[in-house]
Amino acid sequence: MSPHASSRSGHEAAEVMEGRGLAVLARILRSVPDRVGAHLGGLYMLSEDQRLLELVMTFGAARQFTRPWRHVGMTAPIPVVEAVRTGRTVWVAGPEEMARRYPSVAVAMPYSFCLAAVPLVAQGTTYGALFVLWPAAHPSELSPGERDGLDALARRLAGPLAVAARAGRPIRPGPSPAVAEYRSAGPGSTMAARLPEGVCEIDLDGRLAAVTPAAAGLLGEPVDRLLGVRPWEALPWLRDPVYEYHYRAAVIGGQSTSFVALRPPDRWLSFQLFPDASGVTVRVVEAAEVTGDAKAGRRAGAPAERVVHTRPGALYHLLHLAGALTEAVSVQDVVGMVSEQILPAFGGQAVAVLMAEGGRLRIVGHRGYPPGLVDQFDSTPLTESTPGVQASTNPVPAFFETRVELERLYPDRHETQDGMAAWAYLPLVTSGRLIGTCVLAFAEPHRFDVEERAVLTSLGGLIAQALDRARLYDTKLLLAHGLQESLLPHALPTVPSLEIAARYLPCTEDMDVGGDFYDLIRVGADTVAVVIGDVQGHNVNAAALMGQVRTAVRAFAAADADPSTVLARTNRLLADLDTTLLASCSYLCVDLVHREARLANAGHPVPLRYDPDGRAEALEPLTGVVLNVDPAAEYPQIRVGLPVGTTLVLYTDGLIETPGGDLDQAVAELTATLARHGGEPLDRLADALVGRAGHAQHRTDDIALLLVRSVPR
Repeated sequence: MSPHASSRSGHEAAEVMEGRGLAVLARILRSVPDRVGAHLGGLYMLSEDQRLLELVMTFGAARQFTRPWRHVGMTAPIPVVEAVRTGRTVWVAGPEEMARRYPSVAVAMPYSFCLAAVPLVAQGTTYGALFVLWPAAHPSELSPGERDGLDALARRLAGPLAVAARAGRPIRPGPSPAVAEYRSAGPGSTMAARLPEGVCEIDLDGRLAAVTPAAAGLLGEPVDRLLGVRPWEALPWLRDPVYEYHYRAAVIGGQSTSFVALRPPDRWLSFQLFPDASGVTVRVVEAAEVTGDAKAGRRAGAPAERVVHTRPGALYHLLHLAGALTEAVSVQDVVGMVSEQILPAFGGQAVAVLMAEGGRLRIVGHRGYPPGLVDQFDSTPLTESTPGVQASTNPVPAFFETRVELERLYPDRHETQDGMAAWAYLPLVTSGRLIGTCVLAFAEPHRFDVEERAVLTSLGGLIAQALDRARLYDTKLLLAHGLQESLLPHALPTVPSLEIAARYLPCTEDMDVGGDFYDLIRVGADTVAVVIGDVQGHNVNAAALMGQVRTAVRAFAAADADPSTVLARTNRLLADLDTTLLASCSYLCVDLVHREARLANAGHPVPLRYDPDGRAEALEPLTGVVLNVDPAAEYPQIRVGLPVGTTLVLYTDGLIETPGGDLDQAVAELTATLARHGGEPLDRLADALVGRAGHAQHRTDDIALLLVRSVPR
């Protein structure tokens, strides 16, 4: 290593230690175009569990096109994964080689480019990979200088990652990939805005950064309505995916391209796209000549945005849908995915999913229709003659390009009141079973060519598989929620000399159900039992076992057993049930006359106590092992005083556990919150203790909270 490189490396290491690791990576990535001539690319890092590659940063316009690959499994057949798995540079010399070696990437990115993926390795540890793209005109092999440049870049990128990892502060991706470019001051700030010709500048996010007055005149919109938005969003007649395809081809391929589009009603414009490292320059002029095919398509009544076929754009959106449907959980998720991915690709207005149930056609989900309109078509008898019934009972797709076509076959069809003008009825068939129909509706007459019909018919199978999985999930979720709701107390009993408050928050992952439970049990005239527990897992089995544990605790409590005996008997019962699930539990027996409690604990988070003098502390019972580990386990108990004004806080681990968090620190923070709010009414105290966890969109565990306060009789 040269003295200059050594000094630079030391400076970068110091920046990393100061918390500026992302800035170091961005500076290195910005040098890629000058070093090896690539026009866009990005940086992936291995996740903490080594199962994923996570996109950390991009340069060039890569961020626009990498959304489907922000999180890549280590089994995915793509170049960056292969580079990380093998530890070798992967070179793809053009679209033909991409199609042969990585067909899924070729389908999703049907553009002409060359690609290299380089592993980031330091001291024998692989941290991720760098990927870069060149135009397809690049020679079929990397030059020695390019290989040396890529190796040097990989070493420079791996260095900061290794430094951060050794320091225990690894660089992690943010909510979305960072961008390794300096941005201009804002829309309209480029020199192009002052040119007399029809010129637009599109930035690295695909938005119009500058528009000359001449270009605005040709496009038919004022400059201020165009700046800051994507062209196909601002101009409806440019919304055909094929136009976006030309833009993507220019940016990803790094080469100029052009296309002709019709600005309604009859003005043809030519668009020439010139990409560079800062975005795309677009020259807009009046088209000197338009092909006969395009004019014929327009005379045939095809909408302006459908003049040319949309195979590349449609396949791009369909691939997004295929990936998205693998993550769809519920039936409504599937309907939403179809609405968001399919309708934009084909110019549709609305979607509805129909299923035959109990001799009637049921609408299980829809998007794009006015409120209440679709409800009138629900529960249509399967004996009626409608295209929905036909497609739901016969696995043959039906396409109606105009209202006249549909009414010719179904003159009595009352669904013509839906306000649409063209329809595609796609039978949903999975594993040889017809489970329903997906209806795509169009606000204007729509021509379905042979290619489009084939794509949509294949799409029906994709939707059917996802819908079948989603229905099974919805059924299980409904069963689990019903089971859990029936097992948790609907209301806690009123007890003299005690105030009670409870909170229960389900997790937001998996099936949203789990084994957290709490209860308040009247044992005698002056005795009450307070219990809180957590059964391992988030599924129907956990909820069912939770019910068994709660019932067992109630039975043993009714026998007036002390806390040690209740937990020991419950533990032996779980062993007899022959389940592998574990459970934690805290059990208190409160003497209302003497204002004290006996507490036993089976591996559960320690309760907190707030004293009348304002002091908050974590109790320290002699904790036994969790239930169902050792059938002969014993559970010692302690006595806890409960003078008037004392509050006990019982909770499950979902309130204090976070991935990578310190439990002792979490308990200390919860105790500090109790000290600040312990004197407030119980409902306000409960809300304060739940805190941010109650507003979190993603909770990996349930949260149960039970507050008990000693008050005068």
